[in-house]
Amino acid sequence: MTNRVALVTGGNGGIGTEVCKYLSALGYTVVSTCVNADKEDILGWQEELQAEGHQVNWVECDVSDFNACGAMAEKVEGEYGPVDVLVNLAGITRDAFIHKMEKDAWDAVINVNLTSAFNVTRNLIDNMRSRGFGRIINISSVNGQTGQFGQTNYSAAKAGLHGFTMALAKEGARKGITANTVSPGYINTSMTAAIPDEVKEQILAQVPAGRMGRPDEIARVVAFLAADESEYINGANIPVNGALFTSF
Repeated sequence: MTNRVALVTGGNGGIGTEVCKYLSALGYTVVSTCVNADKEDILGWQEELQAEGHQVNWVECDVSDFNACGAMAEKVEGEYGPVDVLVNLAGITRDAFIHKMEKDAWDAVINVNLTSAFNVTRNLIDNMRSRGFGRIINISSVNGQTGQFGQTNYSAAKAGLHGFTMALAKEGARKGITANTVSPGYINTSMTAAIPDEVKEQILAQVPAGRMGRPDEIARVVAFLAADESEYINGANIPVNGALFTSF
């Protein structure tokens, strides 16, 4: 068990909920960000987790806003203590072929899926460096490795996340800070539930495992990377995709 504080951005989504539950079960004090507590029914979400034995806290923050992230970091560390584990998970999609994509769709995805990782990390990294400990886990995607039709914005953001990870790992290693990426394949969440059935069947036909992944299968990897004992794993990209995409 641990008494460390973990901040999970966008933790009330499908994968995020399992990450929060997994870390809570291990003894972390877990805080999730949300954008609008009322619209996202964050209190209902929190109550559901409490009913399952998980105490998960929350804070409102638009993670695409640098100054808002600064205020959020100050609030979280003031109320719960130093953030030792950061899971950059917040993400959205605005899919369209590039010849039809509006600039707003590009900007929104880059800002929420990539720039947010800088915004939150930048506002927490100094304290991690001064304490000599930090675990930063960035949630990318198989589509950041392979590309995907209609997702130039999403694929670019998710590929950029691992570039961010690799540089951050080199900068933080001597300060006891690790940075790693987890790249899920197609996972059973509300996002993939919106995929038309015929498209879903085409996707599953390409997955050697023959099924979509479960959110808890991502959460287990996040928890492994968050552990104190994972100090020598740094700058890695761990795919969790049922062998959909394999590489060195």
